[in-house]
Amino acid sequence: MTLRVAFLLFALVTAPACAADYAVTLKPDNTKIHFTLGDVLHTVNGTFALKSGTIVFDPESHKASGNVIVDVATGESGSEARDKRMHASVLESVKYPEATFAPSKIDGDMSIPGSSNVKIYGVFTLHGAAHEVSLDTHVTATTDKLSATIQLDIPYVSWGMKDPSNFLLKVNKTARLTIDIAAPLEKR
Repeated sequence: MTLRVAFLLFALVTAPACAADYAVTLKPDNTKIHFTLGDVLHTVNGTFALKSGTIVFDPESHKASGNVIVDVATGESGSEARDKRMHASVLESVKYPEATFAPSKIDGDMSIPGSSNVKIYGVFTLHGAAHEVSLDTHVTATTDKLSATIQLDIPYVSWGMKDPSNFLLKVNKTARLTIDIAAPLEKR
């Protein structure tokens, strides 16, 4: 009986250590960042480039960590004049050249292998200010690869950035950010 109790205690104490952490290393060639901003006449689509990123997560405990860095100065919408205004007046990309995301937890069950819809919680820092966010995420994973589509609506005006609207042009006060990932998945 004492041996059974000792074994049970050992199993309970070591169980968290047996939980599997996974890591995804994000690079510019495996991560695509798109934005969409509507106005009364049309929708503007554009891109940003990733600098680097790593996300570590445990599907059992739902804990996550890491850091994702976006190069804000690379933002392009297909119009040189619009991009110049966007960088100078809205994003102020010389002063705030990076946006970052630091994940803290995952809400929902992530199947590895399999497909899952989860929310990733964390802190998104943009334009010098940190914001608690939840990212709607669709994940498809094999034992060695993770593909994900992440979406975030950014209320940039209420987050302190300038509204580019004028008396002729009225743009939405929220921009949609979509991130597509297809990266190696590493079990730690």
